[in-house]
Amino acid sequence: MTTKRLVMGQVSVCIGCCCGQTDRGKPAVPVEWLKTEWRRRGLLKNIQLTISGCLGPCDVPNVVLIATAEENVWLGNIDGFEYYREIVEWAAESKAAGRMLPLSKDLLKHRLDPFR
Repeated sequence: MTTKRLVMGQVSVCIGCCCGQTDRGKPAVPVEWLKTEWRRRGLLKNIQLTISGCLGPCDVPNVVLIATAEENVWLGNIDGFEYYREIVEWAAESKAAGRMLPLSKDLLKHRLDPFR
């Protein structure tokens, strides 16, 4: 089966049982800002954004999963607005380049392996 639209990747942002739950002492996830920026920059057709329920692992707050044809990159403890801004900038630059660009060193410091 194939889809009508070929996407380069998908960014899934957890807002489940722990992630973004500020009432439980977890860092905020700027969900509405992310949705607005993704639409404003016309990213949805090329790099899909999913605001997800629990992605796990729950011992690491604010998980983001970036899925491409080549790999899945898990990021955890995305605890500041600047990291979400950086994800949006990376997605916009990837769209402009027509391919998924490497993530910055700042984001890769948050890389985790939930399957080890």
